[in-house]
Amino acid sequence: MKRKLIAAIGVAGMLVSVAACGSDDKDDKGSSGKDGFKGQTLTFWAMDGSTPDKWLADLTAEFEAKTGAKLKYEKQAWNGIQQKLTTALSEDTPPDVFEIGNTQTPAYAKTGGLADLGDLKKEIGADWSESLNKASVFEGKQYAAPWYFANRVVIYNKSVFAEAGITAPPKTRAEFYAALDKIKAKGKEPIYLPGQNWYHFVGLVIGQGGELVKKDGDKWVSNLADPKVQAAADEYKKMQAYSKAPKDKDEATPQQADIFAQGKTGAFIGMGWEGATAIKANPAIEKELGYFTIPGETADKPEGVFLGGSNLAVAQNSKKQALAKEFLKLALSDKYEGGLAKASGVIPNKESLNSNLTGNPVAEAAAPSAKFGGTTPLIAEWAAVENAPNPIKTYLTAVVNGKSPAEAAKQVEGEFNKRLAQKQ
Repeated sequence: MKRKLIAAIGVAGMLVSVAACGSDDKDDKGSSGKDGFKGQTLTFWAMDGSTPDKWLADLTAEFEAKTGAKLKYEKQAWNGIQQKLTTALSEDTPPDVFEIGNTQTPAYAKTGGLADLGDLKKEIGADWSESLNKASVFEGKQYAAPWYFANRVVIYNKSVFAEAGITAPPKTRAEFYAALDKIKAKGKEPIYLPGQNWYHFVGLVIGQGGELVKKDGDKWVSNLADPKVQAAADEYKKMQAYSKAPKDKDEATPQQADIFAQGKTGAFIGMGWEGATAIKANPAIEKELGYFTIPGETADKPEGVFLGGSNLAVAQNSKKQALAKEFLKLALSDKYEGGLAKASGVIPNKESLNSNLTGNPVAEAAAPSAKFGGTTPLIAEWAAVENAPNPIKTYLTAVVNGKSPAEAAKQVEGEFNKRLAQKQ
């Protein structure tokens, strides 16, 4: 998902490296200002697709002029990055600043690989969006800084909606269901929603104020039996009933954008990049594409969404932590956060910068949900839960096939708890 999140941005051609020279061994603790950092080189790891060319070039030039140091940028691939980063953080010369998936942050914080950035948060993070910053915090300490994010929207076929007499995107859940009823009455499939689109389900749980896990003594266990989680499952089942999609497959099997591209479906819930996937499958669909925020119960509060994105962190073993924080102050400033949002269509780390998304229909549809979004549980133990076969997918298939959410929870909670108990 993360790899495709970046692909959605449509950024072409990254700078592989910003040439650097000088000593990498100088300890900068306590130093400050251009003279204090002169001769140092800061190593910055970011993922392929995260840093637009001009954005990176401008940031590099300003950072080097301000500090007297050099920036060494090293582009990374998502495939294999967790093991590579784990190894690097255990060494004496790790990357000083690096991009990290927001839901991966707790695992690295737990192992002691990340520096405490509480002082940076106090200095520049007073207005970071709470929902976006949450994944940067572990056990009450600030171990990273929120960088950029994306979430799901409703991607719809304007002609199908118009044929059903729907003149404007629905603003509430009730209006959304009414629209689906109108499309169904016209003989079209109202929405393509497979039984295992579990990231959308996570959003529904967030919207209900629920949690997928709970603490039982000193261990984490399944919370699928919670009434709030069950309410989310009922909501998922209600919408899935409008779809002909397989109940035992996820959104990538088959690729839901390819199904939508055939022009016979009203809508689907997906990431913005899936619109481009639909166009690739059928270029004629481009003129019919529209996007709107997933509606919630009321017009002023969109549905909860899963927030996928990236944080920036500093290695605990870095000898250049003061210089790293100078870099973060610049990279996370309004100038560069706003510039990244404008160039790439990603959601910035504060609401006040959302004006940079104007004119980008996908980003405009996604942004209103961000303040009501969240993530999967921010615990190191969560990673094992997502391994195939994902028990939450099994749970959802059971629900849409007729089991009550309570029955489905009992069916999978043994496997769920087994995974949560695995040593990290």
